[in-house]
Amino acid sequence: MNVLGAPLCVPDSLVARVPAEQRGAGLGRDAVRLLVSQGTEVAHRAFTELPALLRAGDLLVVNTSRTLAAAVDGRLGHARVVVHFSTRGADGRWAVELRDPDGKGTTRARGGGPAGSVVRLPGNVRLVYEEPMAAGSGRLWWVRVSADVPALLRRHGRPIRYSYTERDQPLSVYQTVFGLPSADGAGSAEMPSAGRPFTASMVAELVSRGVQFAPVVLHTGVASQEAHEPPYPELFEVPEASARLINAARAGGGRVVAVGTTAVRAVESAAGPDGVVRAAAGRTELVVTPERGVRVVDGLLTGLHEPEASHLLMLEAVAGRAAIERGYAEAVRRLYLWHEFGDVHLILRDEAPH
Repeated sequence: MNVLGAPLCVPDSLVARVPAEQRGAGLGRDAVRLLVSQGTEVAHRAFTELPALLRAGDLLVVNTSRTLAAAVDGRLGHARVVVHFSTRGADGRWAVELRDPDGKGTTRARGGGPAGSVVRLPGNVRLVYEEPMAAGSGRLWWVRVSADVPALLRRHGRPIRYSYTERDQPLSVYQTVFGLPSADGAGSAEMPSAGRPFTASMVAELVSRGVQFAPVVLHTGVASQEAHEPPYPELFEVPEASARLINAARAGGGRVVAVGTTAVRAVESAAGPDGVVRAAAGRTELVVTPERGVRVVDGLLTGLHEPEASHLLMLEAVAGRAAIERGYAEAVRRLYLWHEFGDVHLILRDEAPH
């Protein structure tokens, strides 16, 4: 379902097929454009101008989840398949999506199951289907795996790649400057892409200008663009130190800007009705909508994605529908690039006291 006021068609020519640093000699990750929306006002900037758009006392909430090599080749009977590992369950099972190779280096949708089906993976590893992750949907299934999955992914996995990208990329291309390894090998099935354009030198410049950073974790599952499903429960953590930083920034009049929808979901999951953020960890089922609203964040830095409900409702909760409609229309008109290797969008609330 498109939640914008009118259908928005993103031309094929606006899809970013390779990372910014591969589009020309001397370019870096930060060589992307920055669309800035505040209220219904729109400005066009370079991402390298971000430090000038923030001010001392502002705080960026960043997701430190690392991207996993979450795609593994397998066999279902005599058929070649690709398994996308999405989320580890509390009982040790994994939610996976089964895909068909399309002969072009990418994959196409394929239903999972039935229960009891066995997929053979490299190293004599067996994957057994148990039950759908959500009633009425056969896309993601809970499975049992006969080996340690993080080790399997390190040895035999590759990054999940979508058909709009031009070629395979090394895992390093899908990591952000904020990503940190976790002790248990957990991570994100897909890159928390809003953090991708940041470089170490930009982080240093932001710190020198008095902008603070609050790390959180949200391990993302596989994307749901094809099925237009709401987000599934995902593992998250907001450490005590980050909760204190966020609360202090808000008390001091600074703006809290989330880097990515994953950071919004994490920090809003840790916020009470009073707007106070408290240390929290576990699985969040929160879906941020305009009706629920946001309790903490004043802004959001995000990529440009297909205008589907679960993504844009969160953006609308931050800035209002008019701002998002105007921003997306301008992005198409001014030929911004879409998806995880594309340009980025800084969405700020109209200035108002907390």
